[in-house]
Amino acid sequence: MAIVKDRTLLLLLQGALGDLFVIYERNGQIILAKRPCPSTKKPSAKQLEARYKLKIAAAYANEILKDPEMKAYYAAKAVGSKQNAYNMAVKDAYNSPEIQRIRLEEETVIVTAQDDFKVAEVEVRVVDAEGVLLERGAAVQGRNGVDWYYKPATLPAGGRVLAVAVDLLGNATLKELLLRRD
Repeated sequence: MAIVKDRTLLLLLQGALGDLFVIYERNGQIILAKRPCPSTKKPSAKQLEARYKLKIAAAYANEILKDPEMKAYYAAKAVGSKQNAYNMAVKDAYNSPEIQRIRLEEETVIVTAQDDFKVAEVEVRVVDAEGVLLERGAAVQGRNGVDWYYKPATLPAGGRVLAVAVDLLGNATLKELLLRRD
């Protein structure tokens, strides 16, 4: 790959140059690169899954960037990198938030959740030992930006606490904490 410094010659050219080279522009730079050739191998199941996931992420990005506020958000995240708002939106859509930990401090459930960009909400559900949903509610984000707090009415012995973290694009991650039987 070569980055062209004197753009005069290639200013009006873009696309394939025979079967050898491609010329394209990225972030104001003209790039001359060897033309990629398709693989002759049959894609694996993991590759097909990754392609599908990327296709869905690209569709999310195209849709979300129609909103000027979201486009500005992702453009601001791209500042300082060699990416643009579209690339950032695809990255956000491709990755779900991560729930690193659920813990109890006194009678409060604390969920530590992170995302490449932003965790929009965390919902906490309390389920008894038989699997019956006792309550659900939105957790409140703490000052550190990664801890979310929820005070349930009851924590049944042998039950479970389920936490669902959701990012800006609606990707969700579920994690559970088993409650001890006393």
